Amino acid sequence: MKTIIILADGMADYPIEALGGKTPLMAARTPAIDSLCSRSRCGLLVTVPADMPPGSEIANLAVLGYDVHRVFQGRGVLEAASMGVDIAGNDLAMRCNLICIEQGRIKNHSAGHISSEESLQLIRALNESLAGPAIRFHPGVSYRHLLVIRDGANDFTCTPPHDVPGAEFATVLPRARGEDSPTARQLTDLIIRSQAILGAHPLNRLRLAQGRDPGNSIWPWSPGHRPQMKTYRELYGLSGAVISAVDLIFGIGVYAGLEPIHVPGATGLYDTNYEGKAQAACEALRRLDFVFLHVEASDEAGHEGDAALKVRTIEALDQRLVKPIMACTAAMAEPVAIALLPDHATPCAVRTHTRDAVPFLIHHPGTTPDGIAEFDEETCRRGSYGLLQGDEFIRALLAAPERTPDANDGGGKENSVK
Repeated sequence: MKTIIILADGMADYPIEALGGKTPLMAARTPAIDSLCSRSRCGLLVTVPADMPPGSEIANLAVLGYDVHRVFQGRGVLEAASMGVDIAGNDLAMRCNLICIEQGRIKNHSAGHISSEESLQLIRALNESLAGPAIRFHPGVSYRHLLVIRDGANDFTCTPPHDVPGAEFATVLPRARGEDSPTARQLTDLIIRSQAILGAHPLNRLRLAQGRDPGNSIWPWSPGHRPQMKTYRELYGLSGAVISAVDLIFGIGVYAGLEPIHVPGATGLYDTNYEGKAQAACEALRRLDFVFLHVEASDEAGHEGDAALKVRTIEALDQRLVKPIMACTAAMAEPVAIALLPDHATPCAVRTHTRDAVPFLIHHPGTTPDGIAEFDEETCRRGSYGLLQGDEFIRALLAAPERTPDANDGGGKENSVK
């Protein structure tokens, strides 16, 4: 049996008064997802341990079944793998956002979702002024970039900028975990110096004149050294692919041994190429065992606190991605198991990630569903899987369940599962 995970980043949420006390997932019109749910088994999944930060890097590793306490070494090294940046054993790699600071406060984590072309100019300016033998900035996508420090010590803590919109930046600077951290002091110096360089840059002056947010500060976070991870072929004997728009997910895929598939027009926002991602997933499933399909749009809407936009991203996911994937997998000769879930919640009310258990569904063609007809945060609590954690989700998905006699739910041909 082939397998696909459709992961809608940050899709889970809390009830919102403006939506009639419903979450965006409850309020959205999702006939395709609900149809899939009615033929699936559901539950809740804990993706973030209580002692770890609720970041996408932790949550996606957990969804894929990795022991995050053992393998997680920071977001930066994962994104470096995607970007083709070689990280030596003594290199410290960090995600480095371009952010917007206004009157000493973090206005947003994305510099107003600055374009990749614009941010490249800013990263070049930073390398010209701040880089050296031990420091290098590497350009990524939109506001998401990479900072590598040679011989940097991971002895400090950082605050993700999307966790603290509105905070005074000086109150959330890197800080030592012990008495002192030269690397933390070095990062603070880089942040302060970057503000002078970026604030004077002609591009940011133009953005301000046009009423757009400038990328007027760097913000390094999630430091780590090179991780040690087994591939999916080593763990489960599977060939696979990863489809996304963000370096973090591709980086996880690199270490998991998954083929990266870049879809033109995949932006990581509400305007992403849903149809292209669906088509790429279907083509990959015809030649590989496993596909991890990641969609970022709902997470970004949650960070913006825009409930109406989040509803629209979920409805687009339903009609423009889930629906065509259901159609193509139903026509395949070999049965396809389908899982759908968020990695974590990104509630519009708080505009950041939370540790709440997330709803999931698993569709194994030919097995008896558990009677849940609508997919959301509350209905999945009644699902037959109950509350899962650790690698229980991936093992349930990759298991070969007994097929219901004479079942024919349209999910693939009646071949025996592997």
